Amino acid sequence: MSHPTKSANEAGKPTATIAATCQQTRFHIQEDCRSPEVSIEQLNLSILPAGGKVRASGRADTSVRPLEILVDANLKLKSGVHYGLLGRNGTGKSTLLRAIGEKLIPGLSFATKIALLQQTSADDRPSIADSSPADPQDDVFARSALRYILENDAVRNEVQAELDVLSSGDPDEHGGEDWTHIRAYRQLQYNRMRTQLVQSQKNASLRSGARGAQARKEALALERRVEDAGKSKEPPLDSEECRNELLHASELKNGLQLKLEERQPFDLDKQARSILRALGFTESMMDTPLKNLSGGGQMRSMLASVLIQDADVMILDEPTNFLDLLGIIWLQRYLMDLRTSSPKTVVVVSHDRDFIDNVCEEIIILKNKTLQYFDGNLSAYEEDLKLRRKNLMQMKESQGKQIAHMEKTIAANIKAGKKHGDDNKLRQAVSRRKKIEDRMGIQANDKGGRFKLSRDHAGFHDSKRKAIEIPPEEKGAALILPMAPDLRFPGPLVSLDQVGFAYSRKQENVLRDVSLSVYMGSCVGIVGLNGSGKTTLVKLITDAVKPTKGSVTRHPRLKLGYYSQLAVEDLRAAGNADPSATALTTLAASAGDAMDERDMRALLGSFQLAGRTASDVPISKLSGGQLVRLALACIVWDHPHLLVLDEITTHLDFYTVVALAKALRAFNGAIVLVSHDRFLTKAVIEGDTELLGLEEDDSEDEEEEMAGKLRRNLYLLKGGGLKLLEHGVSDFEESLEKRVAKLSL
Repeated sequence: MSHPTKSANEAGKPTATIAATCQQTRFHIQEDCRSPEVSIEQLNLSILPAGGKVRASGRADTSVRPLEILVDANLKLKSGVHYGLLGRNGTGKSTLLRAIGEKLIPGLSFATKIALLQQTSADDRPSIADSSPADPQDDVFARSALRYILENDAVRNEVQAELDVLSSGDPDEHGGEDWTHIRAYRQLQYNRMRTQLVQSQKNASLRSGARGAQARKEALALERRVEDAGKSKEPPLDSEECRNELLHASELKNGLQLKLEERQPFDLDKQARSILRALGFTESMMDTPLKNLSGGGQMRSMLASVLIQDADVMILDEPTNFLDLLGIIWLQRYLMDLRTSSPKTVVVVSHDRDFIDNVCEEIIILKNKTLQYFDGNLSAYEEDLKLRRKNLMQMKESQGKQIAHMEKTIAANIKAGKKHGDDNKLRQAVSRRKKIEDRMGIQANDKGGRFKLSRDHAGFHDSKRKAIEIPPEEKGAALILPMAPDLRFPGPLVSLDQVGFAYSRKQENVLRDVSLSVYMGSCVGIVGLNGSGKTTLVKLITDAVKPTKGSVTRHPRLKLGYYSQLAVEDLRAAGNADPSATALTTLAASAGDAMDERDMRALLGSFQLAGRTASDVPISKLSGGQLVRLALACIVWDHPHLLVLDEITTHLDFYTVVALAKALRAFNGAIVLVSHDRFLTKAVIEGDTELLGLEEDDSEDEEEEMAGKLRRNLYLLKGGGLKLLEHGVSDFEESLEKRVAKLSL
């Protein structure tokens, strides 16, 4: 089965398709039973480039080489379990979630309700995968945020639509209201038959062999029924058929009204307002049309619309993007409470380590085109992987020494046996050689039990046991930041003295009496809620705006690199405006004549944008993570003394965040970091070495240690002023936990 994916910036052009096949196609999938469980075996998922074709069986056309996401993988989701999906950027996490959410995978029940929040631009709205399509004439983004959420309740909309059909029509002049009810009932049955026909045709396209023939036969029969229903003549009003239809119409209407009452508008309105408040909306923002909200406001509205859905499976792709720490902690608690209050299955992708650790009970790892499962959170998985690597390395080293000793003994026995004609020595050498072949390798099976050749290593192999394979470390590709040059004379790079700022004389000050000095080697972190003025403070540091009070001074030799939270969106806009723009041409536009092509390729290569990716792939086709790395390359090529980073972790996977943290710790210049990512703040600003698996230098003397403490400061921006957090981000978390406790639904 395959469906074309949507393209936000190439309307009207051929788009790629998602092709999915699995073993489950032989089973009956038209069950009328909602289930939060998913069990798909031997799943193959691939993306066929634009212009390629997909066969009726769902397999991609072999004449066009598809991009394989999964090969013979098993997809299993248990009821009520919260899963964290891990994988590097570009491995296909979002494609897999979209295939599940839009039911592009054979074997997913038609009746199962799936709510999907896709990591995408704010122009694409998430929805219940099988909800009724919206009126094409209705401008969704003209609705207020609150109305959008309430009207995106797919279950209520479906029931309301059927009630509207039953209540539609004008009284007939001959038969009165009875004919009106009968015709409305028949129209509803006809609509249901058409929906069933679509599902039946989809079911037929997924099957093969005898089952496929039977499914196609049933689909053709249903197609004839639908056609006959559209041409049927109306029997007399006093006939038994009409009387039965009137009775069924009345019963159906009562049943639909009961379903509708279960989701009262008042209760939904109250719940929607509570969620929006927790996500940072004011009352005025709730009534603001979506098109007038920022991209972050639109994405938070979409998140709220997914959370309020009556779904069996909820899929959240980077839900913490555009949330401040208050919203992240609230969502974290909301999902944790959901474990005990609902059987809903949840799948989450997030670069926020703390969020994944607290929310997810099990981990799914998308790696090497397959899915691996671990019973535990991210920290437990990493600890288990570390322990397994240690045990396997010890086992391999021990067996290596044992084999070397036995090889030496074998060589000595053969030499002695040939020299003295001792057959016992030769037989002993053969026996020892057989022992090496039979007993060296993995000693236990995958489940930890005793190894059995016929069960655990069946088939034809070079040895009787599996070789000891040490799993690679789960880490992102290293990022290398150019070192900052020395200053000719000391002094602060940037100094703010009693700074105040207001965007106009009629508005209140956003910042009041802010004083801050950043020196070479300083690591300064700034946290605060959305709207507290963090970006305004960053603009003052980068000289984008001038203070209305106080003064800002800068070192005369300062080179500054600024990563804006809109950097990725700006690059995408540039890519859409110039389809020929690549990473190489973008960097060349920033560097001018200061760098030749060789140096630019070397710099891009250090940010994992090497070869044809840098010169041939348009930036409009690069992933969010690749665009972040390109934006970084464009600000560090000049070897800046100060890096100002505003929400840099958005669009990055967790492994790249870890690599970025290590690169920033190795940077010899100054850093000003604005981020809601607790992991990055602790690792870079607070200097927590355990998070990155680093060892502290025990030889550092007390004076250097004190200097290091002075250079690492985390500030809370609140009420227009800066407050030093003595105990780091944990102080801020504790205060927000108390606020979240008051935001209970």
